[in-house]
Amino acid sequence: MTTQAVIKTPLGFTRITGDANGINAITVLEEKSEETQPVPENLLEAILQLKEYFNGERTTFSFKMNPKGTTFQQSVWKELLKIPFGKTTSYLELSKRLGDVKAIRAVASANGKNPLWIVVPCHRVIGSDGSLTGYAGGLWRKKWLLEHESPSPQQKLF
Repeated sequence: MTTQAVIKTPLGFTRITGDANGINAITVLEEKSEETQPVPENLLEAILQLKEYFNGERTTFSFKMNPKGTTFQQSVWKELLKIPFGKTTSYLELSKRLGDVKAIRAVASANGKNPLWIVVPCHRVIGSDGSLTGYAGGLWRKKWLLEHESPSPQQKLF
């Protein structure tokens, strides 16, 4: 059975959806919402780890994930998981790591369809020229996340 919960984060309200096989989706909401009480048992660990991330106490996630997507999307999302906390890569570099430099648009599209906001760190992918590029949650959130993960918190990246 699929369950969901809404939590408040520094970047707005966030919906977490999952079932016995793991977390399927974590999405930022554009509208105000109410926090879910009580939280379904199968979502507790993901919510705890997200709160730890926002509190600066966590740099990786270990809860069970089960995002839905095509085989190609899944391969892109697995590659995103390899980008270390506090680091960035470009769409071009990501395409090269996946074995096809010409797949840059497809890689960017799969990146944009990532259903696990923050956890699968699509926010760590930037333009080859170092610029912030499109982000489904809004560029201001991408900027916030990159600054949150910056090894020098007092230094602004963008």
